[in-house]
Amino acid sequence: MTTIALFGATGRTGARVLARAIDGGHQVRALVRDPGNVAIRSAALTLIPGDVLDAAAVEETVAGSDAVLSLFGHRKDSPKTLQTDGTRNIVDAMRRQGVSRIVSLSGGGLRAAEDQPTAADTVIRFLLKRLSGHVLADAERHLEVLQQSGLDWTVVRGPRLLDTPATGSYRVGWVGADSSTKISRDDLADFLLSQVDDPSWSRRMPFVSA
Repeated sequence: MTTIALFGATGRTGARVLARAIDGGHQVRALVRDPGNVAIRSAALTLIPGDVLDAAAVEETVAGSDAVLSLFGHRKDSPKTLQTDGTRNIVDAMRRQGVSRIVSLSGGGLRAAEDQPTAADTVIRFLLKRLSGHVLADAERHLEVLQQSGLDWTVVRGPRLLDTPATGSYRVGWVGADSSTKISRDDLADFLLSQVDDPSWSRRMPFVSA
């Protein structure tokens, strides 16, 4: 049984990961702004009030965990450096608590050296940079924090997320000819949870799509 420190448990993807983690027999320590927004109640779930920019609350969440799932993201009122600063707080807490494994969720606009983007992928990234350039820049800086951390990290990238049922079938690889522009949040949640104990993508950035 693994104890997971979960950040972003009330998001549309994070809530799915939380449900799967509890159903799978894991213990979860989740940092949430408002515990009342979490529908699940379980002896296996510990809710810590706060947010990812609160270093003390982050430390309390990481304490006693075996691995971290970092699924928090930008909202309309978020600081432009939310993911970078939040990830730095998590990394610092992990070092102090002796936790080495972290799986972080990001978007497909973040590029990996192995990617071979198609023309459509290039257009999508261009639009993202024009419309939400600060989010992409923040994702790139959060990656740098992880790369410099010395931890066992994996950054999972996804395309457009759909609120459709899981298919149980998805592709894991790189942006390019063998990827699509969408995936079910349920399928993505399955993959994210699987990475807690799977070293296959350690220190890499898999792109998961339908």
